[in-house]
Amino acid sequence: MNNTLSVTEAVRHFTDYLNRVAYRGEYFVLLRGKKPVAELRSVPRGKYLGELPALLKSLPQLSQEEADNFAKDLSEARSQISKENLRDPWES
Repeated sequence: MNNTLSVTEAVRHFTDYLNRVAYRGEYFVLLRGKKPVAELRSVPRGKYLGELPALLKSLPQLSQEEADNFAKDLSEARSQISKENLRDPWES
């Protein structure tokens, strides 16, 4: 599929191209004088809260050894931070 079109073509048939984007998932690069100037594409849809459990299950899982190493790394990092003399960045 050639997904480029002139701005003039897009203006002349805007509703058609908008429907193709909305209902067919197509996208178009708009050209002005053979130079790309914009894209006509759908807005990314977010996820619903109800989809969260399935999303979390789809993520890769750490092995027990990896989880133990990660916990050890966190402990070491926390102990290093507590030893440093940190200043409040909001103080003047």
